[in-house]
Amino acid sequence: MFAAGERIHLQIHFKWGLLNPKAGEAVLGVDRADFRGSDAWQYQLHFQTTGFFERVFSMRDTLTAYFSRPGTELLYAEKRSNEGDYYSVDELTFLPSQDDSVRVRSLRYTTERVKIDTLLTASAPMLDMLSATMYLRTMDWTRLRQGEAVPFRIAIGRDVVQVAFRYTGQEVVERDSVKYRTRHFFIDVYDEAFTQSRAAGEAWIGDDGNHLPIKVRAKLKIGAAEAHFIRSENTRVPVQCAVTIRR
Repeated sequence: MFAAGERIHLQIHFKWGLLNPKAGEAVLGVDRADFRGSDAWQYQLHFQTTGFFERVFSMRDTLTAYFSRPGTELLYAEKRSNEGDYYSVDELTFLPSQDDSVRVRSLRYTTERVKIDTLLTASAPMLDMLSATMYLRTMDWTRLRQGEAVPFRIAIGRDVVQVAFRYTGQEVVERDSVKYRTRHFFIDVYDEAFTQSRAAGEAWIGDDGNHLPIKVRAKLKIGAAEAHFIRSENTRVPVQCAVTIRR
């Protein structure tokens, strides 16, 4: 579903009523890597604020996940957050288990102290926030029925959050004189950080062999955050879900 060297460029907006300012930029990349002596896939997202948000609340976040290769077993995930005067690291180490459960050591620390060091256990599949996007991209959509929900869990700090991708079928997304053929999914998240559990987010994924994220929306307590596809490089197959509109 992806190739080593793939890069996906996204533009992030904060939507609040009629306001829809650009809040930042992100690059999502896939590479082959060595993880603790074994072949692995490295899946990484770099995000930084821009413009008005850069002046008011500067952020530099890097999320990284390592998967087994061949295969897509999640081995390790981390989030490094740099918010100007505050720096923190979240580490999730996925441990071997003797049954169908997943065990994860969750560690969070700053430059001053360890804030979280705990063991989380839940039934599979359990992921982090970034690898959930890979889970959606590598899913076999031909087996999904309209309205079907695919449940999983996300490890965050001390918590295991229940999540589901709910498939609604094909949709066309238009942006900057380009129409994209996509598959649409609601994201049901059962966590108090979101305004509602059902349809707390949405994802529109390109309907071709690359399954690129074309648009992603997350509802927040105030407004919503939206990520929009800008361009891609080194995709596994040519991008065929985009159609340029002649004016």
